[in-house]
Amino acid sequence: MKYFKIGGELILDIIDINSEGQGVGKYEGFTLFTNGGTLGDKVKAKVIEIKKNFGIADTLEILEKSPYRVKSECQYFPQCDGCQLHNLNYEKQLELKRDMVKNNLNRIGKISDVLVKDTIGMDYAYRYRNKGEFKVGKDYNIGYFKRGTHDLIPIDECIIQDKIADEINALVKEYMKEYGIEGYDNRTKKGIIKNLIIRTTKDNEAMVVIVTKGEKLPHKEGLIDILTDEDRLKSATVVSIYQNIKEKDTSVVLGHKDIKLYGEDRIVDYIGEYKFLISPKSFFQVNHIQTEILYDKVVEYLDLKGHETVIDLYCGIGTIALYISKYANKVYGVEVVRDAIEDANNNLKLNHVDNVEFIRGKSEDILPKVNKKGIKIDALVVDPPRKGLNKSLIDSIVKANPQKIVYVSCNPSTLARDLGYLMEKGYEIEEVQPVDMFPMSMHVECIALIQKEII
Repeated sequence: MKYFKIGGELILDIIDINSEGQGVGKYEGFTLFTNGGTLGDKVKAKVIEIKKNFGIADTLEILEKSPYRVKSECQYFPQCDGCQLHNLNYEKQLELKRDMVKNNLNRIGKISDVLVKDTIGMDYAYRYRNKGEFKVGKDYNIGYFKRGTHDLIPIDECIIQDKIADEINALVKEYMKEYGIEGYDNRTKKGIIKNLIIRTTKDNEAMVVIVTKGEKLPHKEGLIDILTDEDRLKSATVVSIYQNIKEKDTSVVLGHKDIKLYGEDRIVDYIGEYKFLISPKSFFQVNHIQTEILYDKVVEYLDLKGHETVIDLYCGIGTIALYISKYANKVYGVEVVRDAIEDANNNLKLNHVDNVEFIRGKSEDILPKVNKKGIKIDALVVDPPRKGLNKSLIDSIVKANPQKIVYVSCNPSTLARDLGYLMEKGYEIEEVQPVDMFPMSMHVECIALIQKEII
């Protein structure tokens, strides 16, 4: 047991990777999460922390390189906290994510006999993000936090972001330097700009959101001039610039107040044949290519014949509801966020769709009201936040008695928990399809087909 003292050194085979991107090794049955090792490595590691059921270690030396290890394409890996898997072969990343889903289903949901299909990956696993969220700090630095800290790593080129984001990042830095606009220092609580958010569309248009500590943002016209100068930004057009006020120091990126500085209220982007208006706070999937694959899978799993009534819970700005609308007789979308419902109704008009109705409220409150009205729900789509569904909503879903449920999830652990609940209530899990929406990271999107058990 001397090896489990702080500072003890030991040899570990990395047999897995956890959700934080740390290598997982075992020594005499004791689990150690190791910084610096990837799946398949044999490493010499130093114990830095000991908990009741696991320890944490730093890799001192890679004794045997994994056959899956590759040279990172990202110059900031592994210091940057944005991604965890740049040094792991992409095909192995896809296997890892499928296995992670299977393990969660087994361990949390007690589900072992359900088909988990191979993860659907990308042909090119870089430059896929249409939304960048950057930290802004002192000395005009813009980037991400160093892993495990709140120290900022300046990022000039992020290879999972659209290239337009790199160019806008440089222009905002140019504005800050030219006018002496300091980034926010979390330690001293001084400075003006906290975050920079960049949204880009398929049409190479961009929305820029400058997040500030207070309403003070000097030389706004200078910012607008730099960002809209065609000689400076040739690959895209900035069509909308916002200032967002975030006074409190919290993990939430945006504050409550938005001030439009320039251009359009919203930008327009596409999923398949549908257009969507996107505001600074709108939730919109960050990967254009994989979103269409995901939504096509929703359509496939629903297998609608045209006469059905479908309800889409946690519908956001209406992306899934609109995407499936032409296959159904009627679609109801439910969302609690007022701005999202406003955007959803505008998207309805924008796409000239007349068989979708959006309802504002909590899904757990609205669904029982739909049940009481006697509206027969043939199929149900749910795309909840990471916390998943609560039991009262699952009870309402069971009472609505849809023959088919399609569950879209960004969190395999809460998906597994909720699928376990639904199985207890008489539903069968037909299959689960992982989709790699976030290459190079440990995140994975899943879609599950759930049907009423036939007795």
